[in-house]
Amino acid sequence: MPSPTHAADQYSCAPERNPTPQRRSEVGSMAWPIFLLPFVGMVAAMTALAGNMVVSKMAMSNGTSFYIISVYSNALATLVLFPTAFISRRSKIPPVSFAVAWKIFLLALCGCLADIGSYAGINYSSPTLGSELLNLVPGFAYILAIIFRMETLNLTKSSGILKFLGTLVLVAGASIVTLYKGAAILNKPSVLTSSVEVLASVPQNWVLGGTLISIAAFLTAAWSIVQTTILKIYPLEMIILAIYCVFVTIQSSVIALIAEKDLNAWKLKAEMGLVAVLYAGLINISFRLYLMSWCLSRTGPLFVTMFNPLVIVISAIIGLIFFNEALYVGSVAGSVVLVIGLYAVVLGKAKENLVKEDIEESKEHSLDHHKVPLLQDRFEEA
Repeated sequence: MPSPTHAADQYSCAPERNPTPQRRSEVGSMAWPIFLLPFVGMVAAMTALAGNMVVSKMAMSNGTSFYIISVYSNALATLVLFPTAFISRRSKIPPVSFAVAWKIFLLALCGCLADIGSYAGINYSSPTLGSELLNLVPGFAYILAIIFRMETLNLTKSSGILKFLGTLVLVAGASIVTLYKGAAILNKPSVLTSSVEVLASVPQNWVLGGTLISIAAFLTAAWSIVQTTILKIYPLEMIILAIYCVFVTIQSSVIALIAEKDLNAWKLKAEMGLVAVLYAGLINISFRLYLMSWCLSRTGPLFVTMFNPLVIVISAIIGLIFFNEALYVGSVAGSVVLVIGLYAVVLGKAKENLVKEDIEESKEHSLDHHKVPLLQDRFEEA
C-alpha cells in the first residue's frame, strides 16, 4: 500500500495558483493567434462593405431603387445560405426554439432597417459620407455593450484602459481622414477623372442622408449586440444567417411594397442594378455577415465594431485604384492612427483573455487543493 505522502504527491498535480513568468509568456503568446483570424476576417468584411457602398451608389445613380436592391439582394442571399447551411451541417441540426426565432426576427428587423437606411442615406448623399459616419458604430456598440454587460468599463486595469483608449484613437483616426485632407500624394485630382465630381452631379440632400446613415450606424451596433446574444444560446452561424435572410427578405418586401409606388422599379433595367444586387447578395450579405457572425462568436461585439472606421481607408484605396482618385496626406495619417487604435483594442482583448485564463487556472487549483486532504484522510484511515 502506498504511503499517504506518496498518495498525496500522486494526486496533487494541480497547476500553480500564480502562473510563472514563463507560463504567462506562453499564454500571452497564444492569445494573439486567437485574434489573428478574426482580425483578417473583419478586414475582409469591411472591404466587402466598402465595395458595396460604391457599387450600390453607382446603381442608384443610374435609376435603381434602393428598396429593390435590398429585397432582391436578401432574396439572393437566402437562396445561397439556406441550402449551404444544411449541406455544410453534417450532424443533426438542433431545433430552433421560439426564443431563438423571435431574437432572429429582431436581428432581421435591425438589419433590414439598417440596410435600407444606409442605402437611402448613400442615395441622398454619397459613399464618402456613408463611410465617414460609420465612425459612430464603435461608439454606439461600446455604450450598448456596457449597458448589456457584454463589456466592462474598468479603467483600473490595463486591459480596460487599452480598450477605452483604443476606441477613442479609432474615432480620432477616422475623424482625421474625414476632416483633414492635406496635399495630394498620388493621382492629383482632375475634373475629368474624379468620380467624386461625377457623383456630385446627382441631386443630394446631405442633412437627410447623414441622418439616415447615423440611424443605420446605431442599428448596425444594435445588430452586433443582438447577434452576440443569439450565438450564446444557438452557436450555429450559418443556420442563424439563413433564417435571418428569410426574415429580412419578407420585411424588406413589405417596406418596398408600401414605399415604392412605381411598379416598373421592380424591373432591373440597368446593368449596374443587376451588378449591385449580385454583389450585395453574394458578397455584402452572404460573405460579409457570415464573417462578422463568426468573429462575433469568438471575440464579442466591441472587437467587431472597432473595424468599421477601416471602411474609410478601404474606400480611399478603392477610389485610388479603380477611380483614379487622389490620395491625400490626411488619408495616410488617419490610416496610421487607425492602425494604432486597432492594435490597442486587440492588445486589450488579449490581456483580458489572459486574465480570464489565469482565473480559470486558479479555480482548478482550488478544486484540486480541496480534493487532496480527503484522499489523505482515506489513506490514513486505511
